[in-house]
Parts: sequence; structure tokens; C-alpha cells
Amino acid sequence: MADSSFDIVSKLDRQEVDNALSQAAREIANRFDFKGTGASIEWKGEQAIEITASADDRASAVLSVFQDKLIKRNQSLKILDTSDPRQSGQVSKIDIALKEGITSEDAKKISKLIRDEGPKGVKAQVQGDELRVSSKKRDDLQAVQQLVKSQDYDFAVQFTNYR
Repeated sequence: MADSSFDIVSKLDRQEVDNALSQAAREIANRFDFKGTGASIEWKGEQAIEITASADDRASAVLSVFQDKLIKRNQSLKILDTSDPRQSGQVSKIDIALKEGITSEDAKKISKLIRDEGPKGVKAQVQGDELRVSSKKRDDLQAVQQLVKSQDYDFAVQFTNYR
């Protein structure tokens, strides 16, 4: 019997992030507490978002609205790499970078965890920005998924290609 396997990846759903961003922008345009503050949220390139407002607390409130919209769309907040509010002339800005992919150090951490604490006979190999986990028994793979989910990493974890 061939080995069963799955991939551990860290991907973001760009369409869901875009939907969350446009919902947040619509809410900011309509909410009374944001009137006259110059608050806005918009894409800044492919993998970055910029929040602009007249004060630091308003910029932080816009960030909180955006995070709420992401959570409602089942997106992890770990995909966001948020900077502190900074003054830029009269306005306060927050830059948000979107994180995608598993770094080689993080992949090594996960594979070490699987080797040390996972079931015997499970192999993990790094393939670019993802990690392929394989085993003869599917039950072992499900145990590995539970093990990885129970850890608190600083990146979003998804499981794909389960076969």
C-alpha cells in the first residue's frame, strides 16, 4: 500500500481578504464615529494594506474593524504583520503586510516537533514554502494534524492535499 500524505501550508485567501477590506471600508464610510476623521483603508501594492486616519486611536479603531471582518470570513489574524501607528504629516498611518508561506526555520520547527512528539513512521519533508507529511497509516496523519493544530505558531496553518 502506498503512503498517505498531506501538506502543511500557510496561505491566505486573497479574495476573502479583499472582501473583508471592502466591507471594512464601507463600514468606516458609514459609521458616525469615523465621520470627519479622514479614516480610510486601502490596498498598497499586492501584499500590503495601508490604514490612514487623523489620529492614532482612529487608525487603531479602523484596524480593529478590519480584523473583525477578517474573523467573520474565517481568516486567521496571523496573516497580518501590523506596524505601530506612525505620524505622517497631519495623518496617522498603519502599514499591514500580509504573510504567506512557511519559512524554512518554521518548517524545521514543525518537522522536529513531528519527529520528536508525533507517531513513529511519520516522515516530514520541506518542499519550498510548504511541508509534506507522509505515513503508511492515515490515523497517524490525523494525529500529526492534531499535534500541529495544538501548537501556537506565529503563522496561519492549513492542511491541504490529504490523500
